[in-house]
Amino acid sequence: MAENEKDFLWTVKIDWLNIINKLNLDNINQITEFKKNKAIKRLTKIHGSDRLMSYEPEYLENLIVVELKELMKKELAINARNQQRMEKEIRDKVIPLRRGIIKLDPRDLKNLKGDPEKLFKDLYKKFLGEDGDDDDDEKDNYREDNTSYYI
Repeated sequence: MAENEKDFLWTVKIDWLNIINKLNLDNINQITEFKKNKAIKRLTKIHGSDRLMSYEPEYLENLIVVELKELMKKELAINARNQQRMEKEIRDKVIPLRRGIIKLDPRDLKNLKGDPEKLFKDLYKKFLGEDGDDDDDEKDNYREDNTSYYI
């Protein structure tokens, strides 16, 4: 083996999938080969290859993560922003009903009768303060469901 290859033999212990997970990345291609090599060379220079061979794989992975975080500050910040933006979009699109939940007080329901249609009309009047007749709703040209009451 050449001396240069022997210096980097400790990298066999590294599980790159754990490093990707610790960096919150999606795949290995998000870490450029140049930055991987630079982190490995820097660790070899600081610790020495013999010492690195004696370390546990988890400790080696943590060392690599620290080096890559320093080398990839900009990429990791962009990735974090993109993830936050996607999470916000999902929350806004998937969970819009959370703002529409109405808490009902049992005292409000004591005067309501058993007919479901009347119950919805009374609830509509109570919470929206409008008349619950849907005769006008049937004539609207909107492309929404005008035949039901939503609470």
